[in-house]
Amino acid sequence: MNENVVHLQSSLGQVAPLANIGMMEDAIDRLKNRGPGDPGIVVFSGYSGYGKSMAAAWAKGRHRAYYLQLDDFVTKKGLLVNLCKTLSLCDPDKAPKGTTAELADKVGAELAGSRRVLIIDEFDFAVDKNLVMSVFSIYEKSKASIILIGEEALPGKLAAGWEKFSGRVLETFYASGIGLEDAQTLARHKYPEFPFAEDLLAHLVEIAKGSVRRVNNNLATIYNTGLSMGWERCDAAMWGDRKLQQADVKRRGA
Repeated sequence: MNENVVHLQSSLGQVAPLANIGMMEDAIDRLKNRGPGDPGIVVFSGYSGYGKSMAAAWAKGRHRAYYLQLDDFVTKKGLLVNLCKTLSLCDPDKAPKGTTAELADKVGAELAGSRRVLIIDEFDFAVDKNLVMSVFSIYEKSKASIILIGEEALPGKLAAGWEKFSGRVLETFYASGIGLEDAQTLARHKYPEFPFAEDLLAHLVEIAKGSVRRVNNNLATIYNTGLSMGWERCDAAMWGDRKLQQADVKRRGA
């Protein structure tokens, strides 16, 4: 594994499945090498806890991508204000001056000029707040490379509700859940002094149903229990039937 990936993973206390980092790389390559007339939007979707944002963080650092994470409070003006701050078009501590249309023009011009990839995380909030066509307008102004990250239902929502927007999607990537190798990497770099046996890690992966977050939480539980019990390592037999977080199977990796 690339040591830069390891450093990013260990410093943030989480791990993005290697497959997802690879998919993010493929998404950016696909956008950078798209042909004339090809659309410039890629969707990266997957279940909660799959490490999509970690993969985005890796891509941001490696490719100098712009990164914006939406939340439940986003509005049309707020979206543009935050984009201006993300693109360094204004003082990060002050709101940019201008009308909504003027801010949209500034954002579009900057994206067109810089040719840097824009990653918008938690794009489901844009869907919920009816801001999809606002992003569409920014794309049309700039023809920029844009990656939209969202939950597993995002591609279907876009196709069903915004046909015009959906037609600008070049490709859709589906995130993978955490695997045994990823769990071994996470455990090794979070708790290098406390070995986790392979059978225990395999169990954590199984009950997490793909969720990186669940594996991360359970590693912390086992490690802290081990410290209190005086253990120097842990395997499945030692852990026994003690309680661990399990993903809701119905929600698959929530």
